[in-house]
Amino acid sequence: MTVSSGPAWLNDSVLYQIYPQTFADSDGDGIGDFAGVEQRLEYLQWLGVNTVWFSPCFASPFGDAGYDVADYLTVAPRYGTNDDLVRLVDAARARGIRIMLDLVAGHTSDQHPWFLRSRDDAADHRYVWAGDEVAGRPGWVPSPGPRSGHYLQNFFDIQPALNFGYARLDAAEPWRQPVDAEGPQANRAALREIMAYWLDRGVAGFRVDMAASLVKDDPGFVETSRLWREMRAWLDRSYPDAALLSEWSDPAAAVAAGFHADFFLHFRGRAFGSLWNNLAGTHDPAWGDGPCYFDAEGAGSVAEFLAEWRQAVDAAGGAGHIALPSSNHDFSRLACGPRTRDQLAPAFALLFTWPTMPTVYYGDEIGMRYVPGLPDKEGSVLGETYNRAGSRTPMQWDGGDGAGFSTAPAERFYLPLDPSPDRPDVAGQRADSGSLLHTVRRLIALRRDTPALRTGGEVEVLHAGYPFVYVRGGTHLVVVHPRREPAAVPVPNLAGARPVDVRGVEADGAGVTAGPFSYGIFLLDPAA
Repeated sequence: MTVSSGPAWLNDSVLYQIYPQTFADSDGDGIGDFAGVEQRLEYLQWLGVNTVWFSPCFASPFGDAGYDVADYLTVAPRYGTNDDLVRLVDAARARGIRIMLDLVAGHTSDQHPWFLRSRDDAADHRYVWAGDEVAGRPGWVPSPGPRSGHYLQNFFDIQPALNFGYARLDAAEPWRQPVDAEGPQANRAALREIMAYWLDRGVAGFRVDMAASLVKDDPGFVETSRLWREMRAWLDRSYPDAALLSEWSDPAAAVAAGFHADFFLHFRGRAFGSLWNNLAGTHDPAWGDGPCYFDAEGAGSVAEFLAEWRQAVDAAGGAGHIALPSSNHDFSRLACGPRTRDQLAPAFALLFTWPTMPTVYYGDEIGMRYVPGLPDKEGSVLGETYNRAGSRTPMQWDGGDGAGFSTAPAERFYLPLDPSPDRPDVAGQRADSGSLLHTVRRLIALRRDTPALRTGGEVEVLHAGYPFVYVRGGTHLVVVHPRREPAAVPVPNLAGARPVDVRGVEADGAGVTAGPFSYGIFLLDPAA
């Protein structure tokens, strides 16, 4: 797959997601900030990532960890100032790293000035309002102000849905407005204004939260897609070097809607879950409960991932990328439950050699684990088995009491550190050439220096089992084996194959033999 549109820099991006609350605290208040990130840019450059995406960093009452935005044009004071963010963007760019922000497009906080006006004025249509006839219906929240009726929430009750219109009108529900009504059009204009404000300050683009949620009652997301294509056309004219990524978890639909890339995620389809979800951390029964491929006993299958990936590639038709994350702020880390950091090397081998856009969630590169049993923090708990806090704990920089994250007393930390006595840290793994961190760094460098291994390009699957064996670009054989028991598979034409980055895999004239939790990347002999 050769991508034919969008900013060229995105084609070779290695994304790194930072949860700003818990990455690096510079001022000792127990909460991460932009100055702390700036102090760690050397590490990110050393690691080899070239694009950083921040979870929301705007002013907020933090009922949903910043996904309840109260001012899109002002940085939350806990992270610093607008000037601090601009300085960080410039400092990162000087090191070859672009900064992307999270754009919460479908809703605001109920403390946003737009909503405060709307709850006071029945003539305001920036949000979706209905009368008392919707009382008791799921998703409708009683008005907290003088305006009578109810507003529609988009996720939590504190997140009123911005009005981008309804794809289908209904005489029985007169509150439904068409997408070209005044309120929906004002919100479209506001999206452009917000993006322009930050793009003018050096930001490289946006990851859009809940990107499919804008237009309501929209079968097939027809009107929502039309809205985003309009935004993409505006970006192409005004900011052609800016990138637009979506939280849609349906790359075929998202790319058709104008996004440059979309993520395989846990909440739609099985492509992501069939790889990583071992049901031991953050989980919702709606996501499915089959075994995952990265299972020590080899109970899973790579077939579901392959089927969805192929379907998405065919539908995207080269117009955009599919992004595959190691984890994210809403889902369990790779090191979760019975899967330990000792089993993660083959996971990163797949992440950096498969023709998707790799995204590393902060700390996964050292094997930080999902920490179970944490208290609710800023809306982190969504259900009995759905506690997102375990994936949001402070970055472990060194072996000190505060793990190098903060000098604050432990009780002031945004979330507690992993209490495990053998928790990994950056300093210890940088000093150990055999560590997971060095493996990840080496794989990132190999991908950067080897066009055949980058996003897009050709892939030929030779064996879709244990081990998973494929050829990239006709030149590089990749073997990924996340199972405890060794396995062998015949592969023709391996005579002269040269090891490039190998851990526990052998290749000879008869095929490949993979040891426990192993991977191998080989340069094929063109004469074989």
